[in-house]
Amino acid sequence: MHCKCICFAFHARRKMKKVLVAVIVGMIAVSKTDAQAVDAALLKDARSSIRKGLAWLAANQKPDGSWSATVMPAMTALPLWALAASGETGYADVKENAVLFILSKQQPDGGIYEPVPGRQGGGLGNYNTAICIAALYATGRSDVMPAVLKGRSYIAASQHIGDDSHAGGFGYDKDAERRYSDLNNTHFSLDAMRRTQGAEDLRPAGEKRVDVRWDAALKYVMQMQNTEGETAGGFAYNTQDPKSGIATNSSGRLMLRAYGSMTYAGLLSIVHARLEKSDPRVRSAVKYASRFWTLDENPGQGQQGLYFYYNVMTRALSAADIDSLSRKASNGDILWREEVLRKLIELQKPDGFWVNENNRWWENDPVLATSYSLLALSFAAGFTR
Repeated sequence: MHCKCICFAFHARRKMKKVLVAVIVGMIAVSKTDAQAVDAALLKDARSSIRKGLAWLAANQKPDGSWSATVMPAMTALPLWALAASGETGYADVKENAVLFILSKQQPDGGIYEPVPGRQGGGLGNYNTAICIAALYATGRSDVMPAVLKGRSYIAASQHIGDDSHAGGFGYDKDAERRYSDLNNTHFSLDAMRRTQGAEDLRPAGEKRVDVRWDAALKYVMQMQNTEGETAGGFAYNTQDPKSGIATNSSGRLMLRAYGSMTYAGLLSIVHARLEKSDPRVRSAVKYASRFWTLDENPGQGQQGLYFYYNVMTRALSAADIDSLSRKASNGDILWREEVLRKLIELQKPDGFWVNENNRWWENDPVLATSYSLLALSFAAGFTR
């Protein structure tokens, strides 16, 4: 066993050097390309805002390396991801302690979560694992790659198979008492699997590579996209509990009522499924985003989930390689990067954190809102992708 670990570490280091070179080159290219589209003074302000936010996070880390709810390792992974994505140096101890806490939560099945005795699915295994492996991978550390690979195996095994409406999707936990899936858990799972796919090059020889069934995932996600009516192109949460309810079209047929954050989650998912920008399904989602563009609310949800909306928007538009959206009026395109940067800088509290007074989806927790905001700033500024 000891020899196997040494061999894995040796080969992992060799492969990781190549992976890191590619990652660094890619980050430099992205920064140069995206930074040119954003005013230099605004980028400077964004960098200052990020530094204030990171300092606040560092000052509020718990002695055990966690933040916020210790039963939710994703609440520690999000600050770690924000630290890694920012490109800021320093905070070595903060990041190290966060990594150690996250690794301590990895279960024998590969998932990174806290089990809830007597309650299947209570540990929110897919949600926590997806965010944790994305954060660990973003650190670029070779020593965390075995944990990332275990997490990938857990997520891949959690995808629903079969021929019902859940097939291809993901729920909170693969061992829940009932078949359940939604676009939020699905998009986090798909995002994590696509972001960490480079880790598969580090699997020990003879160990089978894993991935999700992308065709099945795409088929599942497309169930949530409206194809007609006012919200055509938008995505809903799921077919059983669409959160924004349902609407009746002109012919009397019931439709899911789409909303902003889920539309970006849908867009991110189908882009990760390798649909091109010219694909009608992608174009339709982008048209919805343009038609309902606002940073004052999460369209269809008001102030609920506002910071998650900023976060998933920036991840989706960055992944889709979209720098502007068309505006209905004739006063120029929507330069979303600049608008998001200005909005988040404006919303930051003097102490460096962000918070949502509306507690739907836990956003009155400043750790969560701050992590979402810092990641959104880094994606919008082009500091990460």
